[in-house]
Amino acid sequence: MNNIAKTTDTFINLQVFFEEPFFIAICEKQEENKLMVSKIVFGTEPKDFEVQEMILNRWYQLKFSPSLEEEIKPITRINPKRLQRNVKKQLSELGIGTKSQQALKLLHEQNKIDRKSRSRERKEEIKERQFELKQQKKKEKHRGR
Repeated sequence: MNNIAKTTDTFINLQVFFEEPFFIAICEKQEENKLMVSKIVFGTEPKDFEVQEMILNRWYQLKFSPSLEEEIKPITRINPKRLQRNVKKQLSELGIGTKSQQALKLLHEQNKIDRKSRSRERKEEIKERQFELKQQKKKEKHRGR
């Protein structure tokens, strides 16, 4: 019986662009049929060696979005007018954006939910602490009599 190890192909795509007022890098990682995206914010325009250093030193610190399933479609010729209609229909249904942008939006939503839950817990702790202080003050007032 032959034991053959299945290798997974990982493709990485890095795009650096200017989005007012910072330079931003979008790092796409594609494993099998799953697409994950991370957003890196640079201050000024990064030099090539800075981007390379960031990839080499901070790769494992990058926070990637949850994976999105990538559809593999067979390549077929489509009538240009039909293609135009399909594109228009897809844009009206999904809104404008690439898979990377959708993955970043999903990551943003997750971070927002986490931030809200942490904030809610912190507020509850503060309320609880204030209530305990009030109770303690009430007890101290009654002890003197």
